Amino acid sequence: MSTSAIHVRGLTRTFDLKSGPVHAVRGIDLAAGRGEILGLLGPNGAGKTTTLRMLTTLLAPSGGDATIAGCDLRRDPAGVRRRIGYVAQAGGLDPGCSVREELVTQGRLHRLPRPDARDRAAELASDLDLTGLLERPTAALSGGQRRRLEIALGLVNRPGVLFLDEPTTGLDPGSRAELWDLIRRIRAEHGTTVVLTTHYLDEADALADRVVVIDAGTVVAEGSPADLKARYAGGPAASLQDAFLAITGRRPTGERAPVAI
Repeated sequence: MSTSAIHVRGLTRTFDLKSGPVHAVRGIDLAAGRGEILGLLGPNGAGKTTTLRMLTTLLAPSGGDATIAGCDLRRDPAGVRRRIGYVAQAGGLDPGCSVREELVTQGRLHRLPRPDARDRAAELASDLDLTGLLERPTAALSGGQRRRLEIALGLVNRPGVLFLDEPTTGLDPGSRAELWDLIRRIRAEHGTTVVLTTHYLDEADALADRVVVIDAGTVVAEGSPADLKARYAGGPAASLQDAFLAITGRRPTGERAPVAI
């Protein structure tokens, strides 16, 4: 039996605009093993977001093949959706709903009977430190609490693969550290494969077992953070940002250039 949770070959996406075709993704090959944390990095316009949208069935590929959690992406997108969780960068919580209502509703959308949906809501609240917040409206949650709830919603169906798009954007350092610990725990306790996009290179360095760098619609480098630092930036004392700049020649969004004084 294959240990691959994600297997992608030759994935492409072309947008047909009035001004002419735009080849956003030009033939992506990548794979992720079961229980692996994979970081997707790339400058703005590199094709990273388009790739993520295709892997989560939000955008149909123009070409290529992919298997996600055992399901064919192009022939069985509904099967893929049943087996993955997706947490978007921009949350979609209803400010008028309580934490419990959001979790139960998500369970019902996954066709759980109401008693099972309520049980799953309580289980996730306990796992993600939300139990004391179950009756609180989502509008009254802090940024870190909202992000934990959004991840809980992505875990309702016990996915084999969890996609996280910019999971810590806008969080304070304490909430960010808590979320890093949560991501590690999800992988360790459930064997979940986690794919995360981030512009924070220290985040990718801290969390990812392996990093894939996408630029101009193709994979331009991949390997563990230590491998990339050794290969492109001179060794382990270098930062992943040093390696990223050497690979792409560009600074990622979210990382500010030094200010000359």
